[in-house]
Parts: sequence; C-alpha cells; structure tokens
Amino acid sequence: MAYHSASFDSALASAAGEDPQLAAELRAAFKDSLEQRLDLLKRARCDANWYQAAERLRGLAASFSADELIELAENALEAAPGEPTVVRDIEAFSEEFGE
Repeated sequence: MAYHSASFDSALASAAGEDPQLAAELRAAFKDSLEQRLDLLKRARCDANWYQAAERLRGLAASFSADELIELAENALEAAPGEPTVVRDIEAFSEEFGE
C-alpha cells in the first residue's frame, strides 16, 4: 500500500500544479532524500550526528508536509543514537512510501 497523506498530497499538488510529470519527479526526489537521510541516521554513532540526521529528516518532512514522518523524526530527536525501534519505524515509513 502506498503512503497517503492529504497534507503531503496537497503540498505536492501546490508545488507541481497540473503537471503530473513534475509531481512524479518531486515524489521521487522526496523518496531519494528520505533514503539519504535515513542512511545518515543509521550511520550516526554519536549524539551530534544522530541529532543532525534527525533534524534533516524532520526538515525534509516539513518541506513536504509529511506529518507522519515529522512525528517519526521527532521521536528520533528524543531517542538515543542508534535506537533500533526508531530506525525500524522510519524504514517502514520509507518502504510504505515507495510502494
């Protein structure tokens, strides 16, 4: 099942207008950025790197009004570096988004 959020769809429509190709490119760019930020989060070994990766993830989510991802990023900000439940939740979001 593909990720669906009214606020995400609204932000995407606002940015792309009536251009479905642009909407698809923006969606792909979001997914690519999500994967990059998730990779940074997974590789973070200290508090500062973890916090920076979580902040970047939250910024990406806020840019696209991806409310669920904002919440997941905020959970990461409150967690210890490498917290497996946080990483698993964000991975699940990413996998669901890509379907």
